[in-house]
Order: sequence, then structure tokens, then C-alpha cells
Amino acid sequence: MKLTKEQVKHIAELARLGLSGQEIEKFREHLSSILEYVELLNEVDTSKVEPTAQTTGLKNVMREDKPREEQCLTQEEVLSNAPNREDGFIKTKAVL
Repeated sequence: MKLTKEQVKHIAELARLGLSGQEIEKFREHLSSILEYVELLNEVDTSKVEPTAQTTGLKNVMREDKPREEQCLTQEEVLSNAPNREDGFIKTKAVL
């Protein structure tokens, strides 16, 4: 699928990118070749391939999140670095 310069300009506008004429032509060629490759992949017969979202079968391989005493700061240690504090909390400006 060959993209036109207008299509590349539109894509750049959506992405809020300011492209020069030379960059538009460069990206037109690059994006067109990517779309042509995707079209080629769409021609592959995948009717006998089961859809997969996970190929290894592993689920949640992250370690359990447990607090450790040597990594935790006390309230006083945290508040010692705060420029403004009030009633045991860090005081900040309102964010609306």
C-alpha cells in the first residue's frame, strides 16, 4: 500500500510532528514499505494456528511484593526531607 504525501502529512499532524518536505517523502517511503510488509503477512494462511496471547504458559512470574524492614523509612526519616510538614504529613500545594 503506497501512502500519499497528504496521508503522511495527516499522520504527522495527528502525532503533532512538524515534518519538512524531505522528511515527508522519507517517511512516505518507510511507512509504505511497512504497510506492504503487513499486507504480505496478511496473506499467510493461519487457519490452523490457534490464537495465543502467551506462548510460554507462564503466569505472573514476578516475585511477591513484601515490605522489608531494611528498605522501609520511618515516618520521621521521610518527614526530615520534606520542606513543609503538618500533623505528621508532607504538606503540598493544592492540585486541582
